Amino acid sequence: MTQPATSPAPSAPTPGTLAFTKGHGTQNDFVLIADPEGVLELGADDVRRLADRRGGIGGDGVIRLAPTAALARAGEQAAQNALAKDPTAEWFMDYRNADGSVAEMCGNGVRVFAAFAEQEGLADLSAGPLSLGTRAGVKHVTKEANGWYAVDMGPWSLPGGETAVSDGYDAAVAVHGWTAPRPALSVDLGNPHTVVALASPDELESLELHHAPEVAPVPPHGTNVELVVPLGEEDGPDGLVGRLRMRVHERGVGETPSCGTGACAAALAVRTWQGGASGAGAPDTWIVEVPGGEVRVRVLPGGTVELAGPAELVYSGRVAR
Repeated sequence: MTQPATSPAPSAPTPGTLAFTKGHGTQNDFVLIADPEGVLELGADDVRRLADRRGGIGGDGVIRLAPTAALARAGEQAAQNALAKDPTAEWFMDYRNADGSVAEMCGNGVRVFAAFAEQEGLADLSAGPLSLGTRAGVKHVTKEANGWYAVDMGPWSLPGGETAVSDGYDAAVAVHGWTAPRPALSVDLGNPHTVVALASPDELESLELHHAPEVAPVPPHGTNVELVVPLGEEDGPDGLVGRLRMRVHERGVGETPSCGTGACAAALAVRTWQGGASGAGAPDTWIVEVPGGEVRVRVLPGGTVELAGPAELVYSGRVAR
């Protein structure tokens, strides 16, 4: 299991440069920027340049750590909402996809954000949970004894309602190379997901995801598409644990080795297919295998879901602005 790196960020600022840290959660990777005064402006062009894997640092997205209060004063509605809900949410996760588009949040990114806040001396998870603001609400992060970070991802829902639960689908997905679209289930975790079940690991492995899957009806703000294979159940310390394997095509990014909210959506979809909206008879805990490793998804009482997994900070440096 990976542990967050403790190497300090460079301490000697150079004019015309920007300090950064590179981090990842199960190889879902990010460029992290600390902006403790809340004064840094990152435009879409800046994000694309930083995330570029040939001309920049490279990453699936860019995360700016900034004071929630400063963003609230600047008119960021999500920051205002975060402080109204939880005044202890001192820091805000300003997340952008690699293409420069603004995103609600990222489950793997939340864990990496927490490790980054620790490295920067802005949080101490040994003293208790970290509350942080996102565009998908306030997230609470705890650190487990094994070094993993666990995040209460908040409420989830099935946008298709009872009809989608009874039918098992409310959308159709076409992947490049398929002869026909396949049924899929929509899951909302503050950002949109569409989950498709496949028959075997071999079929999952053979998918061609260089092209974005086509989803119908077309989601108004795009969607992340998860292709999943249920792998059965196994005994865990607290009862049965489900296991599944997943690949994901993220909106604004392409295929990535992992997606935290996507892992949650995949587990919730398989649980729904097995036990309906309540998950009756299906496990509440799932191990999700992704190309970048494994994460744990746990359905919590009260309609929320928890994501747990590793976070690693790889290196820090400075880049020309």
